[in-house]
Amino acid sequence: MGNSELYNQWYFWLAIAAVLIVAAAVLLIAVWMAAIRILKLAGAALGIVIQIKENTNSIWGLEQTNKIATDILNDAETIDKHIGMVAEALHEVKTT
Repeated sequence: MGNSELYNQWYFWLAIAAVLIVAAAVLLIAVWMAAIRILKLAGAALGIVIQIKENTNSIWGLEQTNKIATDILNDAETIDKHIGMVAEALHEVKTT
């Protein structure tokens, strides 16, 4: 194997190494660009999630609202019952 053949093989493998390094660099840059895009989309998604949370806060208050409404209904039924008893008592007082 002569010097020229040795140099030819060395340049050949140097070229292959250069191609592999360039390919790896291109892939790394593509991954980096994809990561930047994902970060932007995640920021937009976070903004939408916050807006959805704010728009649905009233739904979480419905349980408390229903409990209060049930308490009001029970109190109204008790008042209705007592009004009936008062009306009966007044009617009995009038008739006697």
